[in-house]
Amino acid sequence: MTAAQEYLDQRQDRNLDQVMELLRIPSISTDPDHAGDVRVGADWIAERMRAIGVPEVRLIETPRHPLVYGKWHAAPGTPTILVYGHYDVQPVDPLTEWLSDPFDPTIRDGRIYARGSADMKANLVTLLQAVEALAATSPTGAPPINLTFLWEGEEEIGSPSAPAAVGAMKDELTADVVMSCDGGMYDGDTGALWISFKGLAAVELIIHTGQTDLHSGGYGAVVPNAAQVLARIAASMHDDDGRVAVPSFYDDVVELSEADRAEIAAMAPSDDDLLSETSVKKLWGEPGYTPEERRSARPTLDINGYWSGYQGAGGKTVTPCLGHIKITCRLVPNQDPNRIAELIAAHAQSVAPAGVTVEPGFYERNGRGYAIPRDNPFLTRLGEVLEAEYGKSARIVRVGGSVPITAMFRELLQRETITLGFLLPGANVHAPNEWFRICDLNRARSVYAAFLSGWQGGAIGTSVPSPGVRKENGR
Repeated sequence: MTAAQEYLDQRQDRNLDQVMELLRIPSISTDPDHAGDVRVGADWIAERMRAIGVPEVRLIETPRHPLVYGKWHAAPGTPTILVYGHYDVQPVDPLTEWLSDPFDPTIRDGRIYARGSADMKANLVTLLQAVEALAATSPTGAPPINLTFLWEGEEEIGSPSAPAAVGAMKDELTADVVMSCDGGMYDGDTGALWISFKGLAAVELIIHTGQTDLHSGGYGAVVPNAAQVLARIAASMHDDDGRVAVPSFYDDVVELSEADRAEIAAMAPSDDDLLSETSVKKLWGEPGYTPEERRSARPTLDINGYWSGYQGAGGKTVTPCLGHIKITCRLVPNQDPNRIAELIAAHAQSVAPAGVTVEPGFYERNGRGYAIPRDNPFLTRLGEVLEAEYGKSARIVRVGGSVPITAMFRELLQRETITLGFLLPGANVHAPNEWFRICDLNRARSVYAAFLSGWQGGAIGTSVPSPGVRKENGR
């Protein structure tokens, strides 16, 4: 057992308490009413970093929520890693579906149930605990590698303040690689190398048929109905088979190679598993591709919500003049999110009847997709560490979700991003009853400590330190 692991084992109760403390902070970044709570989360992280010995810690103010910056460069001749993550969380709606208070973390059957437990506060806290253990057990009193920390409070709203902040801090963020803690494992017993993320294009379409709602008896047969126009536009976004029908949507998509398809097939869940996981009766989507190919490596278009007309109890005989559609697209690397949003708006206007106006609203959360080169040496080292921990090779994972800041780091810092985290499939991320396994807190600390150790002479060490973790607690 390593000294760092012994240090961690002696502090398991305290370390769990720290995870629970951060989970109790309702740092919902999208809701202005929680802006103060987001700042409380930033202050909590800054104080924890100071407590473990990070010599330089400060908040970076932005137009919305602060970034937490830290610097601990006390290992000459070793690489510098820029550690990235976020402390903000998604809203908890619908609250009635939670079995316990989302901000009163509750342990049931070996899991912590709380908003932000899997995405990604447990990952964040355990990383800091691993750094603490390495520094506390080192002859130098510092980690064995140079670390810069950047924790943001706007990831869940698309990191709108990050480009300007990172651009202004380029010199302070110089590093050999970025390590994002916003990731997960293939399953409870298998590691994962997350090699790509989809980009994101978001747009709201506002349909105007006139200046006011009208009496349906007097005008229903002579003016366009915004609710019906809304339905027509929504239905036009896909053909009957599930292929996106927006013209030019697929123009920049690179076709999957046979090697890509074989790699995706090797880690794909069965259709039955997907049906069970999603509680639907039939799968749907673009023909010619497997469900896992569509999820991980093909672009998608989703209508997230639409509404028009009277929404209250009972009936109201009006012909509505206004309608809204919210759309998000998950894009593959090569696709320009701003162009895709514009194509959607143009398509909607072409489908709308004459005299109807479609007003597009473009969101700041648009971002490009990202894929790390497969020969990146830090990715190779991460694979070795995960194999040592799990006793088998990590699975290659292409992620259907988006982490826009990864492409931004490449553009602004000219650095690649590896992803290391411990959420599991089915953890109800962004949904009610989000959870994180207690046993994976120990595993996370162990793997983080192993990855941050063993660096020599400014190059990647060829030997991987043993994680030294006892296989307990259901592991």
